[in-house]
Amino acid sequence: MGTPAAGRHERRAYERTEILGDLRGEIMVYEPMVVRDISHGGALIESTFPLHIDSLHDVRLELGTDAVIVKGRVVHCSVGDMDREFVVYRSGVEFIEPSAGVREIIARFIERTRTARLGDTSGRAAT
Repeated sequence: MGTPAAGRHERRAYERTEILGDLRGEIMVYEPMVVRDISHGGALIESTFPLHIDSLHDVRLELGTDAVIVKGRVVHCSVGDMDREFVVYRSGVEFIEPSAGVREIIARFIERTRTARLGDTSGRAAT
C-alpha cells in the first residue's frame, strides 16, 4: 500500500508520481449504437465515430427482453452515410468467445426475430 500524500493532498490514499514525458492509455466510453444485422458470430453496427480495426470492445446488446454484454473485435469499418452535419460509420464486429449463456440468448433472439418475420407481411423486422 502507498502512503498518504503530504500537504494539500492529504485526502489521497496514495502518493502520486509525476510522469516526465508521455504515458499513453485509453478510456472506455459507452456510446449508443444501432445494430443493423446480427448473427451467431457477430453484428454490423452503426455509430457516430469510427472504430479501429482489430480493437476490442465490450458490446452491450438489448435483445428483446434480454440484454447481454459480449466482447467484440472490429473486423471492418467504413463510412456508411454522411451529410453536412453528421457521419455514420458502419463496423463489422466479431464476437470473441461468448459464454454459452450469451450464445443461447443471441440464438433465441435470432430465432424469435425470424419467426416473427414469417407472420409479418409488411417486410419489417420484429424485435
